[in-house]
Amino acid sequence: MYSESEVLEYVQEEDVKFIRLAFFDLKGVQKNISIMATQLQNAFENGVSFDASAIYGFETAEKSDLFLHPDPTTVSILPWRPNTGKVIRMFCTISHPDGTPYKKDCRTLLANAVKKAKDDFGIEFSFGTEIEFYLFKLDEKGEPTKIPFDNASYMDIAPEDKGENIRREICFTLEQMGIQPEASHHEEGPGQNEIDFHYSDALTAADNAATFKWIVRTRAASAGLYADFSPKPLTDKAGSGFHINISCSDKSKNRNVLAGILKHAEELTYYMNCTEASYDRLGSCKAPCYLAWGYENRSTFIRVPAITTDEASRMEIRTPDSECNVYLVFTLLIHAALDGIKNNLEPPEPVTENLFSNSSNSLSNRPVTPLRDLRLKTLPDTLDSAKEIAEKSSFIKEVLGF
Repeated sequence: MYSESEVLEYVQEEDVKFIRLAFFDLKGVQKNISIMATQLQNAFENGVSFDASAIYGFETAEKSDLFLHPDPTTVSILPWRPNTGKVIRMFCTISHPDGTPYKKDCRTLLANAVKKAKDDFGIEFSFGTEIEFYLFKLDEKGEPTKIPFDNASYMDIAPEDKGENIRREICFTLEQMGIQPEASHHEEGPGQNEIDFHYSDALTAADNAATFKWIVRTRAASAGLYADFSPKPLTDKAGSGFHINISCSDKSKNRNVLAGILKHAEELTYYMNCTEASYDRLGSCKAPCYLAWGYENRSTFIRVPAITTDEASRMEIRTPDSECNVYLVFTLLIHAALDGIKNNLEPPEPVTENLFSNSSNSLSNRPVTPLRDLRLKTLPDTLDSAKEIAEKSSFIKEVLGF
């Protein structure tokens, strides 16, 4: 947690030559501008301007100047860059020229949600993520193919699992950047991998998830591979999820938190599953589509995992995929949880049945015959229907403000 003066001192003493100022568009895609070390003092004092009309979801050309303000607490060295003339990265907040915060700054939206939970409710939320991705080979021109790097399956080992060395390098790089990975393994699909993170506060967890995707792509490219985070890269194989684990500092509110998230699940779907391919994944290969929850049940929207200690109380949301804007999703989840707490909402009874059709390994897009008729609602089944629900949602408008 460095201050501006400490970062400036570090830059001078450690031969840092370039500073990458990072931010995110409304799709959650990381953007950055690089400045020379000599410009950092001015960046701290006045910000760095950029053309907001060129960023997805931001402004139009007639009034497009916005400013980036580096957050010194997020400084991190890029270990894959040269030791001579080092490169560091800082995440930024965004403002208008007059200094007022920009309403579409995703990190600020999340920071405000965290503040609201603390100030108005006296609670804090912790987030942990489990992120799946595929590794594909490149063709002779260096372009991505759909040929998996290996044909291993769930938690296989070498030599079948060819991804273990790349996962090792990813984990080392994460540690060098101050990020703590918790576990890594081969997933169900050929060439599919997963790395899980230790829980942290919401903003740190979102920053770590965004950084992780960047590191994976970088390390994969250096190994002559392509890292694919799309939700369903192979139509007949398991999709890739972005499982989100949430815990509340006040465990007496857990049922309210669960109920609030379930209440707003349909409205949140457009943000958690924001591509057409997202809806090819839902309803198959342990990617739920029913609005239900259960203990240890991977066929439900929310799973409450088995725990071994009282401190481990958490709930896992299993539908999101990695194409989502993690800052917006975390923001919406916090507000949904707070709605549940504010209104003392109670969840329905947990579901114990396997809600996938006939088999938990079904590859069909949607369950056809549930094991029993629970009359459960399902998530939207297309991107257009999810978008329509979100656009009509007063909750979404109130939380995001745009």
